[in-house]
Amino acid sequence: MRRFLDLADLTREEVLSLLALAERLQRQPEPHALAGKILGLLFLNPSLRTLASFQAGMARLGGSSFVITPGQGTWQLETRLGAVMDGAAAEHAREGIPVLASYCDALGIRAFADGRDLAADLAETTFNTLAALVEKPLINLESALNHPCQALADWKTMDDFGVPQRGRLVLSWAYHPRPLPLAVPAAVLHMAALRGMEVVVLRPEGFALPEPVMAKARRAAALAGGSVRESEDRREALAGAHILYAKEWGSTACYGDAAEEARRRAGLTGWCVRNDWFEPAAPECRLMHCLPVRRNVAVADEVLDGPRSIVRHEAYNRLPVQMAVLYRLLKGL
Repeated sequence: MRRFLDLADLTREEVLSLLALAERLQRQPEPHALAGKILGLLFLNPSLRTLASFQAGMARLGGSSFVITPGQGTWQLETRLGAVMDGAAAEHAREGIPVLASYCDALGIRAFADGRDLAADLAETTFNTLAALVEKPLINLESALNHPCQALADWKTMDDFGVPQRGRLVLSWAYHPRPLPLAVPAAVLHMAALRGMEVVVLRPEGFALPEPVMAKARRAAALAGGSVRESEDRREALAGAHILYAKEWGSTACYGDAAEEARRRAGLTGWCVRNDWFEPAAPECRLMHCLPVRRNVAVADEVLDGPRSIVRHEAYNRLPVQMAVLYRLLKGL
C-alpha cells in the first residue's frame, strides 16, 4: 500500500486486513516498528483528533512527526494553479509540497472543500492538485469529499460493540448554524455500505447527498450485500436501527449560496438529536458522531452523556486504525 486516500481504493478484504492489524497493534504494541521513520502532516484546515492521533500513533510505533499549518509560523500557501501571487500567500504548493515530502517518509494532507462550487469539490480539485505533487506514501487527512481515517475508525467501533454486519445504520443530518463539508457523511455512507449494512440517509428536503456520492455507496453495497436508501421519515428510518450516526452538512440544492442556505436551515433547529428520537423505534440504538459536535445544537447533552453514546470510543479508535495505516505504508520501506 503506497497511498491511503479512499476506502474505495481498497477491496473489502484489504479493509478487513487493516482492521485486523489495528486490533493486533492495539493488543500487542510494536514500539520500534517505525524507528527512524518521519511522518509529515500538512493541515490547511483545523484539527484536533486527526492531528493528535497521528502524532501519537507515529510515536507509539517508534517514529517521529512534524506538523505544518500554513500561515501559523510558516508562509501562507497558495494552492491554485496559475494564480497571480500578489496577495498574502508567499509560497506555492508546487514548490512547498515537494520540499515537505523530501523531509519525510510519508506525508498526510488535510484540505477541506472550498464550499462554493459543488462540481469542483466533487472532483476533489484542491486535494488532487496537492496529491499530484507527492511521490512519497500519502495519507488523506480529510479532503472535500472523503475522510477515510474516520471511516476506518467508525468500522472498528461498530465491530468493537458487536454491531451486526447486516445491521441498520441511519446516517442522519443534524442541525448546525452554518453549512459543513460533505466529507464525513460521504465517507461514512460508503463505509457502512461496504460493511454490508442496511444504510438509511435521513435528511430534510434540500439536503440530499450528491448523486455521485449515493451511486458510489450503492456500488459498494451491491458488492457487500448491503443496501442504501434515503428517507425524510425519522420514525420509519430509525425503526430497528443499530446505529444513529449524526452529522451536519450543507444543502446540495443551493451549494455555495449562503443566503439561500441560511433560509433553508432556519426552520430545522428541531434536527437536534434527543432521547425521544429513539423511543419507541430504536431503544437499543447507539449514537455515533465524528466530533467536534455542538452540544444542544446538533446533539443534546442527554444523548451525548447518556449510555447510548459511543462517540468517545469512536474518537479513541482513530489511534489504532491510523497506526495500522502507518504500519502498512512505512514498515519495511
